[in-house]
Formats: sequence, structure tokens, C-alpha cells
Amino acid sequence: MHLHRSPGVLAALAAAVLFGASTPLAKQLLGEVAPWRLASLLYLGSGLGLTLYALLRGIAGGEATEAPLRAPDWPWLLGAVAFGGVLGPVLLMYGLRATSAATGSLLLNLESVLTAAIAWVVLRENVDRRIFLGMLAIVAGGALLSWSPAGGASSAIGMLAIAGACLCWAIDNNLTRAVSGGDPVQVAAIKGWVAGGTNLALASAFGQPWPSAAMLAGSALVGFVGYGLSLVLFVRALRALGAARTGAYFSTAPFVGAAIAIAWLGEAPTAVFWGAGALMALGVWLHLSERHEHEHAHEAMEHEHAHEHDAHHQHGHDFDWDGQEPHSHPHRHEPMVHSHPHFPDLHHRHGH
Repeated sequence: MHLHRSPGVLAALAAAVLFGASTPLAKQLLGEVAPWRLASLLYLGSGLGLTLYALLRGIAGGEATEAPLRAPDWPWLLGAVAFGGVLGPVLLMYGLRATSAATGSLLLNLESVLTAAIAWVVLRENVDRRIFLGMLAIVAGGALLSWSPAGGASSAIGMLAIAGACLCWAIDNNLTRAVSGGDPVQVAAIKGWVAGGTNLALASAFGQPWPSAAMLAGSALVGFVGYGLSLVLFVRALRALGAARTGAYFSTAPFVGAAIAIAWLGEAPTAVFWGAGALMALGVWLHLSERHEHEHAHEAMEHEHAHEHDAHHQHGHDFDWDGQEPHSHPHRHEPMVHSHPHFPDLHHRHGH
């Protein structure tokens, strides 16, 4: 197994592309839609679009390919929603009011750093020199891309609020990892509805007006693609890669957004743009070229998630199986000791 061929890598990079592409579109919408109202519409568009997709999938009979959320998953998901969908956006809005745009953009790079720090220190995800250097290169590229010499005044409280928002999203990412074996569409739809409802209440409290029907529909569509589908892919990546690596790949989103904005507006890319791109490309290459392999032990465990009958899923079925793969059902893993390249996915969250 070659790690650079993992579908989790493709999912993480695709999530970054969709989210990055939504940024210049959202900036265009800000000319017509008030900020908090737009945030609510983006999230609600995500929740509504994914809910409709789930209903259509159920009608088509495709729901068995993913595991539904179970009772033990809800504390993790509710914690993720509370930090990422409620506290994070509120702290960001408060921080941006007291911070210059340049400082705010730089501080937002803290999210990937804090995500990795929690994953490595608290959850004990594996990190080696190559992964650490790759993370540094990607974060440095993001910082360079968002850096502006025109600083502007920023209060300490505002900067702490933005740093707090990044910490909330980092906690959200790591809590979501715990439910990544569940249906990503269900996870992302719930987060979209809660975050959208929270921002909707805030927008109404501050008296922000509703946009025209065309702007409302456009905002919801951007939210469905850039927030909803992107988050589904992000959760799939968490399942396969763990929080630190997924966060690193996703940190390339600002470069994607900047590239699309440059192409859209017909502007010549600057030296800063190319420098940031080179740093991010180096970081992604360091991650793609990772090869983590050693003998490791799997303890007996029971869980449910979408799977195929690979080396880790050699089990029978106590029901009539039609041979469809991937499929989902509760299954048991027997103890096993073997060696092969692996990520910190659902089955490889062991110590070293």
C-alpha cells in the first residue's frame, strides 16, 4: 500500500479546493449581503443541501453504505458543534471587529497548528520529522499568503478572540475525528444546521437585513458546495488520515482561493503568491512522500463504519449479504499483529 494513493489524501485536498473556491465567491456576495446574515446562509445552505441529498439517497436505497450515528457518538458531535459551530464563529466576529484584516488573516493560520498540536499531544497521533516539517511549510505558506505590510491597529483582546476561535475549530476538528466512522453527510448536515441557526439568530439580533431572493439562493448554493460538500470530504479524510494530517492538507485552501481570485480578476500573481505556493507545495510533498511502516498490534474491537473486505476486515455476516462494497454493519476485529504502511486511521490509532 502506497500512502500517497490513499483516498483520504484525495478527500482532504478536494475539501480544501471546494472551500478555497468558495472564499472569493463569498467575498463577492459580501457586497450585497451583511456579514452575519451571509454566514448564516452559507451554513444553512450546507445543512439544507446535505439533508435533501440524504433524503434522496435514502429513497434510492443507498443509506446502508455508511454507518448511522449511534448514542455514544452524540457527546462527541455535540461538543464539536458547540466549539466549531457556536463558539468559533462568535469569537471570530468579535475578534475581527477589533483587529485589522491583515492581523486577522495571519492569526487564522493558528487553526491548523492547534489542530495538529491537540492531535499529537492529546490524542497521541504519530508525528515524525517529515510530517512536522511539512506542517511548518504549509503554515508558513499560509502566513506569507495572508501577510500584509499595511498592518493597522489591532487590540490584544481582538487578537485573543481570533486565537480563541482557532482553538475552538481545532477542538472541533479533533472531536469530529471521534465520529468520523459515522455517515459524513449526517455529521456535516447537523453541523451546518446548528452553525446556521446560531448565526441566523445573531444576524437577527443585530438587525442585519435579508438579501434579495437571488442573493439568498446564491449564498445557499455556495454554502452547500463550499461548506457542506467540503465538510463531507473533510470528515472522510479524518476517518482515513487522522486530524493532524487532514488539517495540514486542508490548510492549502487559502492558496486555492487566492489562485481562483487571481484568475477570476485577471490580476498578475505576485512574488508573495508564488512564494506561498512553493512553501505549500513543499509541505504537501513532504506529507505525500510519508511512509510510516512498522510492526503493530491490533486489539480486539467492535465498531461500525463503511468498509470493504480488506486485510483488516476478514469477517463473516450474520445476515444475507448481497456482496455490495463498501457496506456498513457492526463488526468485530480479532487481535492481529502485522506490518504495513499506515496512517492514524480508524484502525491505526496506536501508540509508538
